[in-house]
Formats: sequence, structure tokens, C-alpha cells
Amino acid sequence: MTALKIDAAGWLQTVDVIRSPNFDARPGNTKIKLIVIHGISLPPGEFGGGYIQQFFSNQIVGKEHPYFTEISGMSVSAHCLIERGGDITQFVSFNDRAWHAGVSSWCGEEACNDFSIGIELEGVDEQAYEDEQYRQLGDLIGCLRASYPDITEQAICGHSDIAPGRKTDPGPAFDWVRLNQAMVI
Repeated sequence: MTALKIDAAGWLQTVDVIRSPNFDARPGNTKIKLIVIHGISLPPGEFGGGYIQQFFSNQIVGKEHPYFTEISGMSVSAHCLIERGGDITQFVSFNDRAWHAGVSSWCGEEACNDFSIGIELEGVDEQAYEDEQYRQLGDLIGCLRASYPDITEQAICGHSDIAPGRKTDPGPAFDWVRLNQAMVI
């Protein structure tokens, strides 16, 4: 396994990169201080197929699945995706603002996209995530915390924590204790 490293431009080395058009600059002098963990599957409840990658790069084709017609016009991204087998794809530089959190609040601060990094796990709320996903997520969080020292141990949360009532991911099947055991800090 190759250790994860982030270059000065905010890109992980040794992972797949698919550049999303769905990002913009963070507000000036914004410190990155939060990691938001999400869960996603496309179509809902199905894994594989490359549809998440297509969605984050505005390439999803509505006619391939009825659900895709609902989401094909959305402009959404995350910084990274960790697939079921542990493969990582990066879509947006960590130095830029990905569009993953939506209407959100953390510790009294609104607009979490401004100061957070969004990591998507391929999965659904009620199904266990895979061992390799926890391992890769732990390694990635350790790498991020080494590069962005304002991210504390308490600044790792789920989408449901910053958008309660609106979002439920990564869901009750996500094992926070297991993530803590997997983190390399």
C-alpha cells in the first residue's frame, strides 16, 4: 500500500482523479477545520457502475435509470469518494470548496462547504460499510489532519450531524468506533 500524500495544490497522490466542475474557491483566509462523511449509492441501493463518478462530473445520463432523471440537472461534488473495495477517487482539490454539504451548520457556523472537506463512502444508511472503506477512510483522515492541522479529532462528523432532519447519511450502519480505531493520526 502506498501512503497517502497531499501535494501543495491540494490533490492526493496515487489515487484516481476525475475533476468535477462543481466547485469554487473557498472564502478568503478560510481555514479547513471539518471533515464531513457522507454515504451515496447510485442508483439508490446499488453499488458499482461508475454512476457516482458520472454524477459528480455532470455526466449522468437520465435515461439509464429512472432515478437519474431526477438528479441529472444537479451540480454536486465531494472532495473524495471511497468505493466499496476501497478505491479512492478525488474530484475537487482540498484547497477548493466542493458542493457536498448544502444547507448546513456546525458548532454555530453556517455554510459548512466553506470550511470542510467532504468524503463520500459508497454505501447506504442501513447496510454495513466494508473493511477496506474504514481502512482507507482512516488513512485519508490521518493524511488530511496532518495537512490541515485545524481539523481536530472532534471535527469529524456525518452529513446528518450538520444537516439534521434533512440528511441521514452515513446512517446508523456506519460504525464510528471502528473509524476511530482505523484512524492514523
